[in-house]
Amino acid sequence: MKDDQKREKVKLTLTQKLSKIQTDFKSKKSRFNAFGKYNFRSAEDILEATKPFLKEFGVTVTIDEEVILSAFSLFPILKVTASITDGAESIETSAIVGIDLDQKGMQMPQKFGSASSYGKKYALGNLFLIDDTADSDATNSHSNTSKPKLEGAALIKAKSFIKAGGSVDAIKKKYDIPAEVLKTL
Repeated sequence: MKDDQKREKVKLTLTQKLSKIQTDFKSKKSRFNAFGKYNFRSAEDILEATKPFLKEFGVTVTIDEEVILSAFSLFPILKVTASITDGAESIETSAIVGIDLDQKGMQMPQKFGSASSYGKKYALGNLFLIDDTADSDATNSHSNTSKPKLEGAALIKAKSFIKAGGSVDAIKKKYDIPAEVLKTL
């Protein structure tokens, strides 16, 4: 990459950098759950896929966890926050995960570790607009688009992204947006 191109990427705002990462981000579902018979991606897969972007845009990604104990909850709650920063600005998203202390077949560290992994995956998914849902329209063979429809959790994330300064064009590159949904963005 030429020095001029590097300087241009440094001049982008953090929101613009994140928008570019969200648009270009690819993380394969490289793991298989034999019990549920489905492929999935882990937090480690997501973090590995972000590494080229970190260097390219001069940003860092961090993950923080906080155990929340409340008299109103029957179990501990883990709040996982994923952040991206360029040194001047920071953007963060969170995921909330319950820790099932009654889970059979797991030692206590495994119970917390499982919740931690799950929380990291979803906090990173929120940050990078990764949609793990597969609706029936996306899986039908009659579908003529290779992009998933923008709906449900992905629509909520997209609205938050736009509210934070992201562009509709970045979302259009990743999702098929029905006309009636596009009007709401």
